[in-house]
Parts: sequence; structure tokens; C-alpha cells
Amino acid sequence: MEIKQEDNGKKGKFYIEIEGKQEAEMTYTYAGSDKIIIDHTEVSEKLKGQGVGYKLIEAVVNFMQENHIKAIPLCPFVNAVFKKKQDQYADVLS
Repeated sequence: MEIKQEDNGKKGKFYIEIEGKQEAEMTYTYAGSDKIIIDHTEVSEKLKGQGVGYKLIEAVVNFMQENHIKAIPLCPFVNAVFKKKQDQYADVLS
């Protein structure tokens, strides 16, 4: 399962396509040059229960670490995961 990324410098998303159809996504918006607001996560019924949301979080965290970006997790799912795994994600929280 390949996680793809689109980023236009203002907004972006991490997503999974299956047979040309987007089945999962996590969207974000830049808040300055070194912060992103993670505002939405959605996983289709087809992929539910497979840990896809967590895989999207790993992808966005890797992106933030590589680019020295901090997160403002407004998405309830991402916020809950970041709180549950505070020690693991402390370096990307603003």
C-alpha cells in the first residue's frame, strides 16, 4: 500500500489510491514556513480496520521530521493519537 503526497506550498495531503480511486487521505495547511495544521483524516470503508490512519500519521510525521516542521493537530483522530503517543511525537508538536 503506497502512500502518496501532494503539496503546493500552501496545502497538501497524504493519500492512498487503489485502482485509481482515493481511498484514504490526511490533509494539512501550512501555518507559516515551519508549521502545518493537520485538519482532516478520512479512510474509506474498504480500508477500515487495517491501521491506515496510523500509516498516514507515520508518513506525515516523517515528512515533518525531514523538513523541520511542527504540527498543529486539529483533526480529532490525529490529536488523539499524538496525545496517546506524546513521547514518540514530541519533536513534531508545536
